[in-house]
Amino acid sequence: METLRDAAIRVTMLPRDTNAFGTIFGGVLLSYIDLAGAVEAHKHTVKKLVTVAMREVVFIEPVYVGDLVSFYTETVKIGRTSITVRVIVEAERLISKTRHRGKVTEAEVVYVAVNEERRPIPIAD
Repeated sequence: METLRDAAIRVTMLPRDTNAFGTIFGGVLLSYIDLAGAVEAHKHTVKKLVTVAMREVVFIEPVYVGDLVSFYTETVKIGRTSITVRVIVEAERLISKTRHRGKVTEAEVVYVAVNEERRPIPIAD
């Protein structure tokens, strides 16, 4: 499995995060994708960033209570006012007393730097 570097964040999934089918809500994972992407984006600026897009999120495998989920990030593009970050999500779980790790989803997230009036501003000064 591809590992970009150290995970931006790692989270153990808890019962409060489950849906009626016993798997983790997709929205919970989307929230963590957004947080992990912001960690990466803030490596390039201290300016306030807002999320403007999350591209092509496809859930490949379900995530279960107890899974250790890692969110790996890399900067894809830095524009004048925006930063695009790729987030790869892997889940690690015990299967038949063996650890299994696999990709569960990935996304590209676009953040835009904004001023106090929430208007786009350049990333670089």
